[in-house]
Amino acid sequence: MTNATQDSAFLKAIMDAAVDAIIFSDAKGTIVRANAAAATLFGFGLDELSGQNVNMLMPQALADLHDDFMEHHLKTGEKRIIGIGRDVEGQRKDKTVFPLHLSVGQAQIGGENMFIAILHDLTARRATQNALARSQRLEAIGQMTGGVAHDFNNLLTIVIGNLELLEMRQEDDSQSSLIGDALEAAELGADLTSRLMVFAKRSNLASVEIDLRSACQSTLAMLKRTMGAKYQIATEFADDVHRARVDPVQLQSALVNLALNSRDAMPNGGHLLISVANVTIDDTYLAQETDISAGDYVRVSVSDDGDGMSPEAQKRAFEPFFTTKSEGTGTGLGLAMVYGFVRQSGGHITLYSELGHGTSFGLYFPALVGPGSSAEIDMAEEVKTHSPRGAGQTVLVVEDNAKVRRLSMERVTDLGYVVQGASSGDEAYTMLENGLEVDVVFSDLVMPGKLNGYDLARLIADEFPHIKLLLTSGYASDVVTGKLAKGQVYEILHKPYRLADLADRLQALLTDDAD
Repeated sequence: MTNATQDSAFLKAIMDAAVDAIIFSDAKGTIVRANAAAATLFGFGLDELSGQNVNMLMPQALADLHDDFMEHHLKTGEKRIIGIGRDVEGQRKDKTVFPLHLSVGQAQIGGENMFIAILHDLTARRATQNALARSQRLEAIGQMTGGVAHDFNNLLTIVIGNLELLEMRQEDDSQSSLIGDALEAAELGADLTSRLMVFAKRSNLASVEIDLRSACQSTLAMLKRTMGAKYQIATEFADDVHRARVDPVQLQSALVNLALNSRDAMPNGGHLLISVANVTIDDTYLAQETDISAGDYVRVSVSDDGDGMSPEAQKRAFEPFFTTKSEGTGTGLGLAMVYGFVRQSGGHITLYSELGHGTSFGLYFPALVGPGSSAEIDMAEEVKTHSPRGAGQTVLVVEDNAKVRRLSMERVTDLGYVVQGASSGDEAYTMLENGLEVDVVFSDLVMPGKLNGYDLARLIADEFPHIKLLLTSGYASDVVTGKLAKGQVYEILHKPYRLADLADRLQALLTDDAD
């Protein structure tokens, strides 16, 4: 074997083995060669990359500057990124922009300048950093709030004490109304600081071992009186639920807070659902999707079909004094209290919402289970070795949230399927019309554009009957998405879902097809 042949074989082996994208281009930016990881990262086929300009992999603003950067480097030798590396943005075939780290090297091959780019996807890292920053921000706010509330409580103790002494010592009733008003205001201040202490996780919880279904059921009578006749309240309680250590009074307060928020989001009436079920966070993907540590939990979900929350409101929902309500109608402490209570109980809280469609809160409390629970098993390895796997069939993942779409595509790929992605029902339908061949469409229900998940499913059933359908939703129940169905009946895989559940659903669809 000649040295050139050996070098070529080594290069091919390196390109094939690399998990990061590798792209070779000439001085004009034309892609000469790319590895499979590059094609997967950007959503193209290898044949679609070869001979194209690297500008196609960049957002327009960066693409407009790229040629000038290269020309400047070749003329002056100045290194702005070559041999240095830099965090930049890439653009996939579906036009979604994502963060990546770019390292570029230069070589002379056959007397021509060649550039070698190594690109590492930073999407997961950025998501983790953002989640950590949000958690740290809430923690810092909690520490500050707890300190202020503690000092303010001491001041109010003195104020209330002196007012009570004045009330007892007054010789006539001429000042009673003034003292009474002052006492009432001071007690309101004390109530406010107590709620701040809950957010700061400094309240004294009276946690006991309880069945969360019973605790939720006892709150329902109060909610029905509070909410009014135009709101329909339903429950979905699993038959078998682990017990958990929770303060029942604080749990009741949290449920009431969430229910009243739902009522305010449904001014013309609507549906509220409270559900309780066991949930096991047992694989890396699920922990990443929910930002929750692996383990066994009891999840209490509160879902409505109201106005929903904007992305900005969702980011700040648990901060104290943040409110989307009109002035004078809310303190902005309700969700902060719920957050503090759940975290002080050793649990986690999730929020899923879509503008115009509703909101779902998930309260995760550590389950009281004995040793040998599923949390102690490496379930990621279990999924790989025991769950049904694909045999190269193609799955089209339809999801408008870029992070969730990327995560879902990785999960489906890890199960042995070829994956395509679409950011909306409209885009997915166009891809199918243009000849994309797929075996399964795995679609979210609530998406922007003309086609929601049900609409897309109806069109596929009519025009592409050979394609199997699997729908998913971030809401805890069809109470939110049922109004979109228009008489259609589909089984829904509810988020967050386990990788094993996804594997079973896909396999069942394809097995039915084979039969």
